[in-house]
Formats: sequence, structure tokens, C-alpha cells
Amino acid sequence: MNVLVVSSEPISADQLRSALGDADPAQDSEVAVVAPALHESALKFWLSDADEAIAKAEQVSSETVDRLDDAGIPAHGDTGDSDPLEAIEDALRSFPADRIVMFTRADPDQRYREDTDPEVIEERFGLPVERAPLPSSTG
Repeated sequence: MNVLVVSSEPISADQLRSALGDADPAQDSEVAVVAPALHESALKFWLSDADEAIAKAEQVSSETVDRLDDAGIPAHGDTGDSDPLEAIEDALRSFPADRIVMFTRADPDQRYREDTDPEVIEERFGLPVERAPLPSSTG
């Protein structure tokens, strides 16, 4: 099973296992992590202040891959476009995913464009999509 993980924050192997339910990502699976370069606000997006968003995405991807690898889950990662749909499309060009898991925060903590509807993703790419929660920000 090939799993495409889309997340704006680092996730753990336990979070991935919980999102996948009955599937064990450590058994005959490969995981690709894409961290979209999301902006904190629409203003930063429209002002094209992308450096901070790209740096955050690189950190999220690297930390998630390290956590998954440490837990015995084969993974590789990359940063993605600021539009999650474009980030997913780009990732699927080189990674034949069987399913997608999107980790998102609750509405008040979401970054600009983090609220992509899983049904839209399923319809566009023809793959099952699970949405899993990220912990809320504490400040």
C-alpha cells in the first residue's frame, strides 16, 4: 500500500497508524510525505512572502520522514505548492499512491488554504482520502 501523507505539521507514526485504522503502514507500504508551503494568512500569500512558508514545509517534511523512519515505516518527503491540490497533483506524478491521508488543524488554527475538502480530492484524483486531526495550537 502506498500512502500519500499531506500535512502542515510534523506527524508521528502513531498518528499515521491511527488515521489508517486497520492498515499497518510498516507492512509492505511506502509513505510519501508532502508538506504544502502554506501561508499563515491570505495577506502573506498575496504578498508572495513565501520564504517562511517554504522553510516551515521543509522542516515538516524532514521531521515527519525522520519520525516515520525511526518507527520502521519507509518514507520519503518533499515540500509542495501552497495550494494543497497542486501539491497533491505534483506528488502523484512520481508516487503511485493508493490512498491519501490529510492531517489538518481545527478551523480556528488553520493556515490559509489548509481547509481543502477531502471529497474534492477524492473526486479529482480518484483515490480514497482520510482527514486526520492535528493537535490545536496552544498559543
